[in-house]
Amino acid sequence: MNSRPANSLRRRVAELLVVRASGHLSDQQRRYPQWDLPNSELQRLLRDGVGGVILLGGSAVELQQRTQQLQGWSEQRLLVCADVEEGVGQRFEGASWLVPPLALGRLHKQDPELALNLSERYGRCTGEQARRCGLNWVLGPVCDVNNNPANPVINVRAWGEDPKSASALAVAFQQGLKQAGVLGCAKHFPGHGDTTSDSHLDLPVLPHSRERLDQIEMPPFRAAIAAGVDSVMTAHLVLPELDPQQPATLSKAVLTDLLRQEMGFNGLVVTDALVMEAIRARHGPAEAAVLAVEAGADLILMPADADAAIEGLCDGFRSGRLPLERLDESLQRRADALASIPGGVASSPIVNAADRALEAELVRHSISIRGEAVQANTGINLVRVDALVPSAAALSGWSPALRIPEAHGFRSLVLHGEGLSPWSDQPKAPLAMDRLGDGAVLLQLFLRGNPFRAGRDAQEPWAAAIQQLIALNRLAGVVVYGSPYLWDNLQPLLPSNCPAAYSAGQMQEAQRQVLNALFPTATPTGNSGAFTD
Repeated sequence: MNSRPANSLRRRVAELLVVRASGHLSDQQRRYPQWDLPNSELQRLLRDGVGGVILLGGSAVELQQRTQQLQGWSEQRLLVCADVEEGVGQRFEGASWLVPPLALGRLHKQDPELALNLSERYGRCTGEQARRCGLNWVLGPVCDVNNNPANPVINVRAWGEDPKSASALAVAFQQGLKQAGVLGCAKHFPGHGDTTSDSHLDLPVLPHSRERLDQIEMPPFRAAIAAGVDSVMTAHLVLPELDPQQPATLSKAVLTDLLRQEMGFNGLVVTDALVMEAIRARHGPAEAAVLAVEAGADLILMPADADAAIEGLCDGFRSGRLPLERLDESLQRRADALASIPGGVASSPIVNAADRALEAELVRHSISIRGEAVQANTGINLVRVDALVPSAAALSGWSPALRIPEAHGFRSLVLHGEGLSPWSDQPKAPLAMDRLGDGAVLLQLFLRGNPFRAGRDAQEPWAAAIQQLIALNRLAGVVVYGSPYLWDNLQPLLPSNCPAAYSAGQMQEAQRQVLNALFPTATPTGNSGAFTD
């Protein structure tokens, strides 16, 4: 049994937890209060020894202040991470939001050398900006092979649709992170790219043979491990060929036998968020944490109840269910990871000129323009966004997607999944035209595979809507931002002269480049006609 005092065991166990916090300084600004812990609870947990924080929301400048605040509440050096797979600006406004990795996966098929160069610079940009904001752990690269276009959760987050591209580009991204001095994380082991359900909402099953897993799913992870990736994140999915009972996150066969012993990974193993329904619907927070450590995980990410997880693990170590050697090993791996990277916050500006140039270069290589310029000088700018409150980095009152068409006489109408429906009950004429008004329709679709939506956006009849607008001679043009699979489906329906464009990215730089091509005489977008409220 352990000879240390009980409170010493609790503090040591607490180091294994990574809890969720808002990037905002104030509790009132929390974007997701059901997950973002209040400051009073964060202070208590960090002072009690919790060893990591995952952040979301706020500006990049505010994130600098927030990370310093959180570190000040702790007596030890923290692991401070975020899901910034597409650059720090994906989650924190003002930093660089880069095109989704899958854009480079497709570029890799045409120009491998260019794609590899851009991927390494992508990783370096992300890592350097993360350090400037106080993050020391980037939860990327995504090493899943997105070979299933219906995947509702990975989709454009993957670096490739085949093992070769996904492996090469994920490694290049990881090399960029290493140059920047931050930790990386290969996820979601052993592969989440061929699922049709979202583990945020359900427990997916991947029924492939071991031979198939070795050929498709696991090569990017093997490549990342060989390249020295610092950590691996588990997947909340069942692989019956490896373990018919437990999801990978809770499976000793997957995390210890396969990842540790067979693949030789000696770095940190972190669970995906245990608050996700794939785990939470089946296990309480204490038992989920114990099962994960029992399986071979080192770090527990976002338990549904941090105190319950700590107490459950303490009970497991005291009872002998979990050997104390496992605790020592996990704490040593955590210490080794932190010792491998510089401490402190880089003092240079968060975003520099080279970062902005990379943002624009990535967009240029991931857009496709076809047809003629938009001919109509009045009509409806019908914009479909895939969130009730889209990222301000994608759509705000000043966004080119609104301002450039409006400068040419189009009236903007923004649709989202929780708003009034544009659909009629006529399958061959699905758009309720009487709700839209008169004039030509410029259709802009901000749609990509997003977690928590369970693929609902993919069920909308945009192909039939486009055919309806063509038949009515009311289609002014089509732009797809995000899903290459939606673009692949819609593009063959368009007349050869129809103004149309695809952009992998949804950010304002992508909108600007696309719409300046479709409206060659576009006017500046700085004046909305609204001086103040």
